[in-house]
Amino acid sequence: MTDPAREALGANLVRVRRALLSVSDKAGLIELARTLHEMGVQLISTGGTAKAIADAGLPVTGIETVTGFPEMLDGRVKTLHPKVHGGLLGRRDLTTHTDAMAEHGIEPIDLVCVNLYPFEATVAKPGVTEAEAIEQIDIGGPSMIRSGAKNHASVAVVTDPSQYEDLIADLKANDGCTTLALRKRLAIDAFRRTAAYDAAIATHLDPDPMPSRLTLAYERVESLRYGENPHQQAAVYRTPNAPKGTLVTAKQLHGKALSYNNLNDANATLELCRAMALTAPARVAAVVVKHTNPCGAAVADDARSAVDLAIAGDPMAAFGGILAVSRPIDAAAADRIAAEGSFFEVVIAPSFEPEAAETLMNRWKMVRLLAIGDETPDIRIEHKFLPGGLLVQERDLTVPDPASWTHAAGPKPTVETLAAAGTLETVCRALSSNAVLIGGIDAGSVRLFGAGAGQMDRVASCLGAVRKAGDLAKGAIAVSDAFFPFPDGPQVIIDAGVKTIVHPGGSKRDDETFALCEQHGVTCLTTGIRHFRH
Repeated sequence: MTDPAREALGANLVRVRRALLSVSDKAGLIELARTLHEMGVQLISTGGTAKAIADAGLPVTGIETVTGFPEMLDGRVKTLHPKVHGGLLGRRDLTTHTDAMAEHGIEPIDLVCVNLYPFEATVAKPGVTEAEAIEQIDIGGPSMIRSGAKNHASVAVVTDPSQYEDLIADLKANDGCTTLALRKRLAIDAFRRTAAYDAAIATHLDPDPMPSRLTLAYERVESLRYGENPHQQAAVYRTPNAPKGTLVTAKQLHGKALSYNNLNDANATLELCRAMALTAPARVAAVVVKHTNPCGAAVADDARSAVDLAIAGDPMAAFGGILAVSRPIDAAAADRIAAEGSFFEVVIAPSFEPEAAETLMNRWKMVRLLAIGDETPDIRIEHKFLPGGLLVQERDLTVPDPASWTHAAGPKPTVETLAAAGTLETVCRALSSNAVLIGGIDAGSVRLFGAGAGQMDRVASCLGAVRKAGDLAKGAIAVSDAFFPFPDGPQVIIDAGVKTIVHPGGSKRDDETFALCEQHGVTCLTTGIRHFRH
């Protein structure tokens, strides 16, 4: 098709005659440059990019030849020139623009390929200095990207090597021209890239997690089959340079793709498992979660015992749940996980011994095995989206300190009881409010016996915990995520046989609860810290 014929189609197809390439990440650069050269495109480039192209035996025009100025100020000024930005911004459909370009010797640039200085990767390195970070703030790159993206009616702007394949395919399919559909998609990606880049810079320079203007940048990991329900669209995203030890950086060893609900529940499981491990560093923690609430949780001397006791917390609810273990899964633990009558959607652990992984893979074709690694990411802020807004808060990462709790009533607790109560207080904070749990010491280990979660009144939570715990409530420990406004809830759990009650305290009627505990010989401890979870 001749160029006049193409022009008759409107602005859809634009022939690429001149391309400016200036990249930090040189992956795929030579293949792209060679393809463009073979299509008769003039290659313009800067610094190290120009050298790489020339070293590959391809003709390239240095940017200084185009601008008439050398690169200067240690490379800070290369492309900030009218012959670059005029070539990118000039509208081909306006005579006033084309006349001005001709008058000043500005030739159109039809393709600009820029990926930015690696600022995010630089500041993610330990010990990076402020000066090193500042030097990785790209100025010319974002300027060219924004110029090309604004004028995407005529200019294709490429910002990542992952886009080269689509660009080359578009050029080959259209006799060296780009389509408007591609240019618009690339322009959208370009504006998103510069927005994320600027957000990363601002966040580094001002690490305040709650600034006057908050900009969040996330990269899509994948689109999900659906959201919480089949009629809801969904995707999973991660932060640039997401730290190791997160679900979005975990290695999936086996099983089908993770769903929205899998990821949501898996996050709750992993977070609680790690928190429990902090209360008993020498032991192994195991957690089973259903609908973001723990139905089983335990700490024990080995992984198999911890898993067994976690499942025992609520065997019916554990079926089809998410399991996390704080230590590597060995063969013995895998045998217990794969036992007859058990089924888990996801199993999470730092790693899986080969024999253990084989056992689980043979037991279930679809079970997702996630190796999370040994790292624990230091993430202290969480966000909750509202229609038209956002809530930001510090994460509830407080490690229980039973030695600091107030002994408010009843017999003095033993050292073993205090340690178990600290672990169980961690489990309680993972339950949806209003939450009350019953747990205790089982054959030297600590585990959840039963929980009442997500109730509108605290008495209902007490009744739910008692019902789940059954006879195990006798002599057990009860923990509440908030104070008891009346002694009616404590009466329910005392009647079931509980001998230790832990709660934050702070109610106007705390004295009534304390008196009830004294009357029945029940230990009452107040922590001073509420742990609502909504």
